[in-house]
Amino acid sequence: MGFELHQQLQADCCQLGSFQLCRVLLCQDVNYPWFILVPQRQDITEIYQLDEKDQHQLWSESAVFSEVVMECFAGHKLNVAALGNMVPQLHLHHIVRYRDDPAWPGPIWGAVESKKYSQVQLAEVTNSLLPLLKNKGFIEKVAL
Repeated sequence: MGFELHQQLQADCCQLGSFQLCRVLLCQDVNYPWFILVPQRQDITEIYQLDEKDQHQLWSESAVFSEVVMECFAGHKLNVAALGNMVPQLHLHHIVRYRDDPAWPGPIWGAVESKKYSQVQLAEVTNSLLPLLKNKGFIEKVAL
């Protein structure tokens, strides 16, 4: 059976594209630049379940992506976490934080009501981010 993105991630996110291993998603919450990397491997819930090559690839893609999103969004801090309490499929959150964001300095979950991106806001994010990923092994999804 091939890779399938968990239905909750499909519902909550826009797919931007992928690296060699990970699908890259934008969480539909305009309160924060919030991205999710999902290793495209079936039935994996924890990082240690990936083979050694995929573990290295995940960390490499996460590091590249982290640097790009911090450059793009000029955050004060980047939160990277693999929680999986609500969605069991392995996924790695990358959340750009600012000292004046609605949840600072606490965790974002449940701090404020999430707000979906408008089409204009979505275009602004993708037009800012995707060019910076161009030469980083990222393949842009054809249609958003």
